[in-house]
Amino acid sequence: MKKIFAYLLCSLVAGGLFYSCETTELDLTENPNRLTPSQADPNFLLNEIQENFARLVESLGETGSEVVRIENMFGRNYQNNYSPAGFDGNWESAYVGILKNIQQMNVLAEEIGLTRHIGMGQVMEAYTITLLVDYFGDVPYSEALDETNLNPAADGGAAIYAAADALLDSAITNFTNASAGNPQYDFFYGFDWSKWVLAANTLKMRLAINTGDFAGFNAIVNSGNYIQDSADDFQFQWATNDVQPDTRHPNYAASYTSSGAGGDYMSIWLMNLMQESADPRIRFYFYRQTAETPGAPGVDPNEETLGCSLTFPPNHYLAGGYAYCSLENGYWGRNHGSDEGIPPDGFLRTAHGVYPVGGNYDDSRFEGIAVGSGGAGAGITPMLLASWVDFWKAEVAMATSPAAGKQNILDGMAKSIAKVRTFLNLDPDADTSVTPLDADVNAFIASIDAAFDAADDTGKMNIMAEQFFVALRGNGHDGFNFYRRTGFPRTVEPNLEPDPGAFIRSFFYPANYANTNSNATQKTGVTDQVFWDTNPSSPSFPPAN
Repeated sequence: MKKIFAYLLCSLVAGGLFYSCETTELDLTENPNRLTPSQADPNFLLNEIQENFARLVESLGETGSEVVRIENMFGRNYQNNYSPAGFDGNWESAYVGILKNIQQMNVLAEEIGLTRHIGMGQVMEAYTITLLVDYFGDVPYSEALDETNLNPAADGGAAIYAAADALLDSAITNFTNASAGNPQYDFFYGFDWSKWVLAANTLKMRLAINTGDFAGFNAIVNSGNYIQDSADDFQFQWATNDVQPDTRHPNYAASYTSSGAGGDYMSIWLMNLMQESADPRIRFYFYRQTAETPGAPGVDPNEETLGCSLTFPPNHYLAGGYAYCSLENGYWGRNHGSDEGIPPDGFLRTAHGVYPVGGNYDDSRFEGIAVGSGGAGAGITPMLLASWVDFWKAEVAMATSPAAGKQNILDGMAKSIAKVRTFLNLDPDADTSVTPLDADVNAFIASIDAAFDAADDTGKMNIMAEQFFVALRGNGHDGFNFYRRTGFPRTVEPNLEPDPGAFIRSFFYPANYANTNSNATQKTGVTDQVFWDTNPSSPSFPPAN
């Protein structure tokens, strides 16, 4: 018995939306929801891989952002904040949507010499498997895609990193050599294979800095063959379609709703840091729907819309002088670990801005957000940016001499700001007269320059880490790694709970994996350190919970 199954693959490209549709007659003795290798087209598989990859990086990057205060974290107890079941979707996306699809694509691509398809898959596979190691520790890899093995054993993180490094070397070869044909779509670099080589080498740099291989890191720096210019950034461009399928940036889709801002609250720590330092990116990152926050100086509290505006800061916030609950000028968010319920604040709280999610630019219009407003969701998921590389270079230099990284920090800031400013064009309703001028940017960079010179060695590391975290908005993966590598910045606000438990060094394994694989053992807590995290155990490290 056979039925017709419509397989619809909708693929994104910058500035537009393209549909690739194929109707295939499937035998129902096979899974009717997936193409078999004999029925699949390597282009369809690669298109699906690229989107699944972007969604995985976006989702786990959001989690990394939350624990290091780039985004807001809900829940006061680290042990219980992120449940195993909450990672089931990420696990399926990684192993089925990305790795299994890559395996099937390679069977077809190798037969006809589509080396560029294979190279793209190798970069995404290397990024994916190291992402899993960085968040979960030892995970299945060498046995993971064997369909006859229902209980694949985990590989050590170091072995997976080595496999990823080898994949990247092979990818570089595949991008350099001739191919029998190009993919249907390349949503990252538009078939510029020299830029794919830059991305592969830059990912190798991330692996090197995580493992402390500074010699290997510097060898790539000396080669010059890595992402140095924002024009070469490795990122995924979302589109503006809102139904069937929703191709908007996931945070835009969750936040710009008919009932106002949904999803996330903005991080008070990050907004306060940027507001106090006159950071010119603040209007791009955050969109204020109101000019005043209850409980701020000169503003009455409001129990209904912001309950904490009627409460005193916890003692450890008072002692440390951390901003609590209500910021000035309408920056309405939440502190790290807030577990309050959701009041009627959808048209009051600060929402995601035009960067990186494609929302509204904050020109002080103080109007409620609407579905389709601003950039309509045509934002990006950043994956490897030139500005981030400058901060990696600063970290390596500062390991020898804290003062030595200053120019790299300033370079990273300048690249980040220049990139963010280009997003103003996404919001057609923005009042462009309310934008930072070159003089404002120069004054801000000069203030960080002066503060760095005046700081002691610890202060220098704090400044570098703060500016790195600001530049990371949109993907906190490197922030989570950096915080575990260095323990900086030590200026992050603590959890609202005075005793939140030890900081997360890796997350629980997904429930589906731990509960169904006889070779898997669920962790007892979140303090298991990944192989490259050789710092003292929690709670003594990192210094702030």
